[in-house]
Amino acid sequence: MRRLIFGLISLELLGIEILIGLFAHGWVRSYLGDVLVVILLYTIVRTVIPNKKIRWFIIPSVILVFAFIVEFLQLWGFCDHFGITNKLLRIIIGTGYSTVDLMCYAAGVIPCYIAEFVLEKRHGSQSANNPQTAEE
Repeated sequence: MRRLIFGLISLELLGIEILIGLFAHGWVRSYLGDVLVVILLYTIVRTVIPNKKIRWFIIPSVILVFAFIVEFLQLWGFCDHFGITNKLLRIIIGTGYSTVDLMCYAAGVIPCYIAEFVLEKRHGSQSANNPQTAEE
């Protein structure tokens, strides 16, 4: 059930990101899109591995580091260095570094940390009440 919920949220966020990319301008495109993309990455990861037993802060932290690496690759000029000319790939990877983007990613990962913390607490209390759920 958790996989389905995260999958549906992922699809919804992807749709929002596409709409932002096509139609939005100003702060929505510049900031909100960057906040939401980190949450989208989180929900995709949780769709693939919904019940992985790891510490609550690991997945959001890995996603944040990944987002920072992509942003620093933009600073380095990744697309230009590798001759990437496909417009869609350049949009997905990005071509312009911004320190503000790093702050947006950090803001976007906060709900992911909260979700992980809540899921761990909920799973921990369910495991204590029913030992079978700890194995699932």
